[in-house]
Amino acid sequence: MRIDLQQIINNPLAVNLAFFLGKIIPTGVGVPICNSLGDWAASRRDSNVTRAVRVNQWVVRGANLQKEALDQAVRETLQNNIYDLYRLYHSVQNPEEMQRLIHWDAPAQGMIERPEFAERGLMILGLHLSGFDLILQSIGRQGFKAMVLTIPDPRGGRLIEYEMRKKTGMNLIPASLSTLRQAMKHLEQGGMVLTGIDRPVSNPKYHPRFFGHAAALPTDYISLASRAQVPVVIMAAIRQTDGKYHVLSSEPIEMEWDSDREKEILHNAEKVLKQAEQFIRRAPQQWNIPLPIWPELLENVPG
Repeated sequence: MRIDLQQIINNPLAVNLAFFLGKIIPTGVGVPICNSLGDWAASRRDSNVTRAVRVNQWVVRGANLQKEALDQAVRETLQNNIYDLYRLYHSVQNPEEMQRLIHWDAPAQGMIERPEFAERGLMILGLHLSGFDLILQSIGRQGFKAMVLTIPDPRGGRLIEYEMRKKTGMNLIPASLSTLRQAMKHLEQGGMVLTGIDRPVSNPKYHPRFFGHAAALPTDYISLASRAQVPVVIMAAIRQTDGKYHVLSSEPIEMEWDSDREKEILHNAEKVLKQAEQFIRRAPQQWNIPLPIWPELLENVPG
């Protein structure tokens, strides 16, 4: 029988159970459980999630891994993803423990401490590297005043995650045409808007190149930054050997104008994604998107 891991991820009962177990299971027991669950998930080759991780990892590692090496990469990626969820659920009720798990580089810390409105607005772009949700929870508890654009109409497990974030006080706004206009006004007033950039979308208008291939990724953030005439900054967290999530940020990236709107969007998006590639290459095994960013390449993946 085909087991669809995406249905498990989106099932509110499964997420609630994982949340409960994550809170009560001690670290010494939690780590081997996470590794075993990652092994199990990786072995479900026919699941949509595992197939997505396989193609995504294959592409970011050069599109040349053979089956055995790709199997190991997928196993490590799923183990890391499950471990990061465990760390989130284990520490979400303990702000002091959460803060101990996070190390901010100076530019990232400066953005978190930035006033709600400044002379110029700023787009902050998050990558789903390592403790993505842990960092969101942390900055929410610190009173971070950005407008956070999220996926529209969250349901099931996604809705539970949305409610968890909302409890921290974050200004969460599901993306839509009306909320994008709201975000534009916020940027023009000198505010900050935060959104993810590496979760694929259905039927995108543009397909910027990412790791050398046309990708089904959003580009609305480029339109926002370009029209509001504000720079963008990429933020990502990488778990290092000290066990902490080190939050890194790029230099501000300015948008460049072109009389051809399509060329402008693609040029700026690919400039941003080039910087995103550098972060992901530091720890590709900590980057996990459960949807295929390059669905047309699924049949090319070994195994």
